[in-house]
Amino acid sequence: MSNGNNLVVSTDGSALSNPNGPMGWAWADHEGGDADAGGASNGTNQIGELCAVLQALRAHPGERPLVIETDSQYAINCSTTWVPGWKKKGWKNSQGKLVKNRPLIEAIDREIQARPGSVKFVWVKGHAGDTFNEKVDTLARGYATAAGKDEREGCLPIEGWRSLLASPYAKGTQVPPAVKAELDGGAQVLDKLGRKKDRLDQKEQKDLAETAVASAAVDAEQAQSVAATADTGNGTPDPDIADGQEDELAPAFKDTSDTDTADQETKSSGARGLRASGRIRITPPPSGSSMFTGQDLHIVGSIDIDTDIDPDGYMTIQGSPFRLHAIEVED
Repeated sequence: MSNGNNLVVSTDGSALSNPNGPMGWAWADHEGGDADAGGASNGTNQIGELCAVLQALRAHPGERPLVIETDSQYAINCSTTWVPGWKKKGWKNSQGKLVKNRPLIEAIDREIQARPGSVKFVWVKGHAGDTFNEKVDTLARGYATAAGKDEREGCLPIEGWRSLLASPYAKGTQVPPAVKAELDGGAQVLDKLGRKKDRLDQKEQKDLAETAVASAAVDAEQAQSVAATADTGNGTPDPDIADGQEDELAPAFKDTSDTDTADQETKSSGARGLRASGRIRITPPPSGSSMFTGQDLHIVGSIDIDTDIDPDGYMTIQGSPFRLHAIEVED
């Protein structure tokens, strides 16, 4: 749970058949064995990631510095870099669209601002053997799997329910009666630290881990069929990258003490590190999926590149592994 004077906690979100499959979230302390998890019958990976961060913040109040390790650059940026600009723009993104998952993002921001101790986010590579990243991935996946089978009741912070029910993926969501009552102004389902009354003990952690095994095996098989090929492109800058700060990647770590600086939005995007531009083709394409509805999709992902680069910055990639972090249907 601690590292020197720091509290260190890992977080993760999971969505099976993302988006709109069963969803899970989890956090776990690095010492002491404390952990918690939840999920819902529907959702997205992004909502799960944000729920995990919010619950970790609420479960670790106080003056001691808190370090949150996550493999989600989206969660880090939503908690730090992007918030000041979104506030200035009336919670609209660089394309003028309303920011998705606003209830969760605002709640995270409030928790960070109100916490006496500092909060630092550290990005870790997912599925790379990090003990605690693997643990929270297993817990989140296990809860998502159980929620999808009606073996566990949906459990999200109330802001998570609001974000989910306001999303395109709300249809068919199984909302527990107590949560419906809270949404209508009734008593809170979770305690002030964001905990369930029947908090996750060691036996439940083991049960969720066992539940996750089958789901992980299916995902691994699907991941092996996904590869990326590239056109050389013409080097035209991506308009999203040129347009707004929410397109930059998170640094290896982010201290929230510098998240509200006035000059963040005005800094030149060209001075923030390496950029990649051009056309990339992902195979198999979305149109090949039986779940494809013809709508435009927005994805967050990463490509592992190991190839030669010429003096002008051009490279050719073939069959490079692509990891899909999140996918959402464009409004």
